[in-house]
Amino acid sequence: MNITTFNAFKNPNYRLFFAGQSVSQIGTWMQRTGVSWVVYTMTHSAFMLGLTVFASQFPSFLFSLIGGIAADRYNRYKVLLFTQVASMIQAVLMALLLFTSHVQVWEILTLSVILGMINAFDVPARQPLVHEMITNKEDLPNALALNSSMVNLARLVGPALSGIILVKFGAGICFSINALSFVAVITSLLLMKLPPHVATTVKKKVALELAEGFVYLKNTPAISTVMIMLALTGLLVLPYNTLLPVFAKVIFKGDAATYGYINSFIGLGAISGSIFLASLKPGSDLKIVLLVNTVIFGICLTLFSHIGYFPLAMLVATLTGFGMMSQTTIIMTIIQVNSAKKMRGRVMSYVAMAYFGMLPIGSLLIGAVSQQIGAPDAILCQGIVALIIAAVFSGYLRKDYLDKKSMDELKEEEDIIMEEI
Repeated sequence: MNITTFNAFKNPNYRLFFAGQSVSQIGTWMQRTGVSWVVYTMTHSAFMLGLTVFASQFPSFLFSLIGGIAADRYNRYKVLLFTQVASMIQAVLMALLLFTSHVQVWEILTLSVILGMINAFDVPARQPLVHEMITNKEDLPNALALNSSMVNLARLVGPALSGIILVKFGAGICFSINALSFVAVITSLLLMKLPPHVATTVKKKVALELAEGFVYLKNTPAISTVMIMLALTGLLVLPYNTLLPVFAKVIFKGDAATYGYINSFIGLGAISGSIFLASLKPGSDLKIVLLVNTVIFGICLTLFSHIGYFPLAMLVATLTGFGMMSQTTIIMTIIQVNSAKKMRGRVMSYVAMAYFGMLPIGSLLIGAVSQQIGAPDAILCQGIVALIIAAVFSGYLRKDYLDKKSMDELKEEEDIIMEEI
C-alpha cells in the first residue's frame, strides 16, 4: 500500500459517497445471502437458486438501455436518489414478507424482479456520477478501485453477519438491516455539493439515442472488446456463486453460517485484490493485470471445485476472490476512462446489459447443468472456461504491453548506438 492508494478521498463528495455506500453495500450483501439461503432451504434445488439470480438480474438486462438514456438525459444525482429510496422500500417489503409465517418462493422472486428493475436505472446513473465527484480526473481509476474495495469489504462482512443472523434470528432481521442501511447512503447523497446539472438541450428519440450508443461502441474497440470479455465471463464463469449454498449444505455439511463464511472468504480475497488495484501507480497496464487475474481465477475455481477439506477450500476461495474481482473493476475502469462524457450513461447501460443479461442466463444454465452432473463438476467446468477465455483474449490484452516493450527495447538500442558513436 502506498500514498496513492487513497487519493480519491481528497474529494469531499467522494468521501461522503464512499461512507454511505459502504454501509448500504453491507446490507445488500446480507439480503443477497439471505435470499439465496432461504430459497435453497425451501426448495433444495440448484435450479431454483439459478432462477432466483435470474429473477433479480434479468430485469436489469431488459431495462438497462432505458436506464442509460435516463442517466444521459436527466440529473444523475436525482436518478440515483430515487433508486436508493426505491431499493429501501423493496427491502422493507422483503422483510415484512419474511416476518409472515407462510412465505412463498414466488413472492420472493417477484420482489427480486422489482429490485432488478430498480437496478436497471441505478447502475447507469451511479457509475458515471463518480466522475462528477472527482475534481482531479487522474484520481478516477483510484476512485473506481476504491469502489471495488468497498463492495468487496461488504462482501466480506455482509455474508458473515448474514450467516450468523440467519441462524440466530432469521431472514427477516437480515432484510430489515438492509432496509436501514439505505438511510446511510441517502443521507450521504443529501449532504453532497455537486456541480449544477446542465440539462440536455436536444432531446432525441429513444431509438436514435440507443443506435448512437451502439455505433459508438462499435467504433471504440478499446471499450467493446473488454465488454465482450465481461459478457462471456458473466455468462459462463461468474455464476459459480449460484452453487455456493449447495457446497455449504451438501459438500461441507454446514448451515447458513457456513454459507456466509464461504462468501466472506471470497470477499476477503476480493478486497485484497481491490486494495492491490488501488495501489497501482498511475499509468499501470490494467489489461495485463486483467489477464493475470483471469488466469488466477480459473485455476483457483478449478481447485475449489473438488476440495472437501473446509479450511483448505477457504484458502483457495480467498485466492478465487482475488482473481475474480478484476473482472468487473478493471473492465469498468477501462470503459469509463475511454468513454466520452455525453455517452457514459448509454455506455454503462450496455455494460449493464452485458453483465446483468449474461449473469442471470448463466445462473440458469449452471443451475441446470449442476442438476445433471453435480455442483463440483459444474464449477470445475467453469474454471476451465475461465482459462479458455483468458487464452482467447490474451492477444488483445497483451498488445499494448508488447508494443510498449518493443518501443522500450528500440529506445535502449538507440541509446547504445549513440553511446558508441
